Amino acid sequence: DLLKAYFENPVKTTILVISYKHKAFNKFNTKFGKTIKANSVVLDSKPLYDNKIPDWISSYLKSKKLTIKPKSAALIGEYLGTDLSKISNELDKLALNVPAGSEVTDDAIEQNIGISKEYNIFEFQKALAGRNVLKANRIANYFAANEKKHSPVMVTAMLHGFFAKVYLLHHSRGKSPAEVLKNLGLRSDWFLKDYKLAASNYSLGKTENVLNILKEYDLKSKGVDFNSTGSADGALIKEMVYRIIH
Repeated sequence: DLLKAYFENPVKTTILVISYKHKAFNKFNTKFGKTIKANSVVLDSKPLYDNKIPDWISSYLKSKKLTIKPKSAALIGEYLGTDLSKISNELDKLALNVPAGSEVTDDAIEQNIGISKEYNIFEFQKALAGRNVLKANRIANYFAANEKKHSPVMVTAMLHGFFAKVYLLHHSRGKSPAEVLKNLGLRSDWFLKDYKLAASNYSLGKTENVLNILKEYDLKSKGVDFNSTGSADGALIKEMVYRIIH
């Protein structure tokens, strides 16, 4: 209300910016909101969805004269979440240590951000997709020993998303490549190879069974029917891997 009079007759030589954070500003149903809308420029900056983060990372690094592979950008997004301030801080560190005009490698990401190039959710998905028992168990053991960064809740959610796309791939037989990408919500063929690998190793029926297993362990990781497993929380992922592969 104290600002309403000013916005009704703003000083033309002054640039005034109001940053209204943490919730949407009601610019339609209040007198002040209507006054602002009539006499100024209003910019809504909505949070990005998870699936938009990798492209944002690539774009940000491009502004720093750096390139990055889609999988590496997705890995950073999965690890850091959707807080753009946090992500930009980490990418700025990368830019200081990677020569301009070069590609950001997995080694650079591990050294500067701390994301393991071998023990991450995407390598885990690939190991399960190929039914690579040794690699899948190595990563499962790593996740179990580092639960703060790789909680069973997060891991089961990511794997469910992966095998849900494998399920959709089974139901996309005979469709064009463009239709398959659209059905799976993928940006390019580059992301499709791991899903194809999984589909070749898990029939439709087996894929449905995997989704049921993931649902079961998602509930257990949240404390539902947890005691019946007789296992420590860190062992849930290892149990789940055994059930999926075997």
